[in-house]
Amino acid sequence: MSEERVHLLDLDFPALTEHVKAWGQPAFRAKQLYRQLWVKQETDFDAMSDLPGAFRELLKAKATVSTLRELLVRRGDGGLTRKAVFALPGNETVEAVLMVYPGRATVCVSSQAGCPMGCTFCATAKLGFRQDLSPGDIAAQVLWAQRQLAEIPDDIDPGPAARHRVRGPEDVPARLTNVVFMGMGEPFNNYANWRKSVDLLHDPDGFNFGARNFTVSTVGLVPGIRKLTEDPMQINLAISLHAADDEIRSDMMPVNRRYPIADLLDAVREYTAKTRRRVSFEYVLIEGKNDDLGEAEKLADVLLDKGKFPMHVNLIPLNPVDDTGMTRSSRENVNAFRDYLESRGIPATVRIQRGVDIDAACGQLAGDLAKELAEGTRSAASSSS
Repeated sequence: MSEERVHLLDLDFPALTEHVKAWGQPAFRAKQLYRQLWVKQETDFDAMSDLPGAFRELLKAKATVSTLRELLVRRGDGGLTRKAVFALPGNETVEAVLMVYPGRATVCVSSQAGCPMGCTFCATAKLGFRQDLSPGDIAAQVLWAQRQLAEIPDDIDPGPAARHRVRGPEDVPARLTNVVFMGMGEPFNNYANWRKSVDLLHDPDGFNFGARNFTVSTVGLVPGIRKLTEDPMQINLAISLHAADDEIRSDMMPVNRRYPIADLLDAVREYTAKTRRRVSFEYVLIEGKNDDLGEAEKLADVLLDKGKFPMHVNLIPLNPVDDTGMTRSSRENVNAFRDYLESRGIPATVRIQRGVDIDAACGQLAGDLAKELAEGTRSAASSSS
């Protein structure tokens, strides 16, 4: 039986140092390796030229950078939006999306393959839950995005890019500015691994990403919100709300039956009171479901019921998912919904639609290749038996 390989991105610096020493290498090699992984975002052992050849060969035999294997990268919006599809060892797939705007760059990363939460408007939910991602595999998506970002100034399509107000390479930042845990899966259902990925990415001796530039999104798992409230790191919180009354929300989001809106908002108010940070509410607008002025009034009433607190509402016109029967709200309804919230003193914006042409928009991450890979694995197993 072969020895299981060490997944290097799962290790913080002290753990990496212990492994390097156990492999008979001097401790300073760990610092060199750590720099290659987190500062240079290198994935190829052969390219780690400051490491001796013998150590590189040892790493090839005993370690991998992460378990994720990049399958493909799709580009949209003139190259400013990029979706990666990664395979896990069992051939499940996960997806990450990089979105570049003038002067800022955001990566949306997955924390699970599939999702157990069952939200009716979300493509990922149709997969069901497959598996949790490790801390290193969550972080690896961020490192992928940073490598992609470095390529964008040389190959953006100036026509489509200009439509997004990116005039040229000078508008593309050199570093990621935001990491959002809003991809496939529910981060608070994989809390320990998600939270460790933040520590790995935040390490000032490594990737050195600022705490205030992380945002974690939850469908409303109250215990996770309360846990984050006590966390000393200044991580931003976003809530997938999508409805203002329990009947509609429970129909759209089964989690609401366990944590209804009143309990959810009590936890959110505790978070803002303790942390002094603003919370964002994500609200997908679905025609005939939750998008008229009556629903806007109910949303304002429920958010302001116990007094105003630091908040912002992101309105997201639905990106239609096959076989749901749901359609996008009209532009007229979207704008009227936003204007009503603002008239009540609630800051609200309509999210810019990005990645629709490559199925990378909000709610569309669906592990497109999961079934194909699984079938390929079964076929290979059948032919070898």
